[in-house]
Amino acid sequence: MISRPQTIQIYLPQGDPAGIRMAEITTRTVRVFDVPRTLLTEFLKMPEASQVGLYFLFGASEDASEVCYIGQTGNVGGRLKQHTATKDYWERALVAVSLTNTWTDTHVGYMEWQAIDKSLRSDRFKLMNGNGASNRHTPAPLEADCNEYLDTISVLLTTLGFPVMEPLQKHESNLVPLQSAASPAHYLSFTRPGCEGKGTLTPEGLVVQAGSYGRPQESNGCQAWIVNLRRKLQEQGVVEITSDRLTLLKDHLFNSPTAAGVTLVGRSINGRTSWKNAAGKTLDELERMNLDTATPSPDRV
Repeated sequence: MISRPQTIQIYLPQGDPAGIRMAEITTRTVRVFDVPRTLLTEFLKMPEASQVGLYFLFGASEDASEVCYIGQTGNVGGRLKQHTATKDYWERALVAVSLTNTWTDTHVGYMEWQAIDKSLRSDRFKLMNGNGASNRHTPAPLEADCNEYLDTISVLLTTLGFPVMEPLQKHESNLVPLQSAASPAHYLSFTRPGCEGKGTLTPEGLVVQAGSYGRPQESNGCQAWIVNLRRKLQEQGVVEITSDRLTLLKDHLFNSPTAAGVTLVGRSINGRTSWKNAAGKTLDELERMNLDTATPSPDRV
């Protein structure tokens, strides 16, 4: 998918930003509904609830992991109503439908298969689908249309706060430039006795690479939130803790450099002064350098 400027319209049918939301890219024919489970009855009153659609159920598991279930149906409202009796974990349904109401079972069957595959590869949410969807025969022209629809759905889901199909690092434009005269790189490192971390900065946070390692035990007097964070990551299978090392088993997105650093070192630190580029410049220094060299865009005539 090529990144380009896009206009997204979000409509609040009830006038409540915490209620049902409708999102669409103004030049596309896909609409996504964000439906809180508590407002499913209101969604069922809408005409789109009877359409063919692709849907995503989001919630949390018993260990507080973010989870998602992906499905498709000829009647999204009826299927979501069924899921209230069979699936307890979901709290929000993100429902994609066609503005022209031209999708068929073949369309959504192919998109379900692709959405599950993309979500498994992105590994942002724990997928609750018991079995991967099958790849039914899809004519090439229809397949091309579905891939475009799915790109649109992914953008809308991400805009609404559910980037289930988005890779942690999509491409170079997804990385925050950390340029200096000595090191025009995007990459950061974290080095302490017993610790070695590698990461890349994105607009969402710091992605720490699999294989980064740190200390297995927290320091005396370590703050409770750090202990809880490390235990949560262990329960979720993100890190493995042995007697001599904590190791990241897969790439992981931390919402801040500090959260990434304390996970490795097991005590309080300032992540903005601990992560450095290849030239030894701290993240804080690099940020200040970038701001100092930034110039406003000329006014448009």
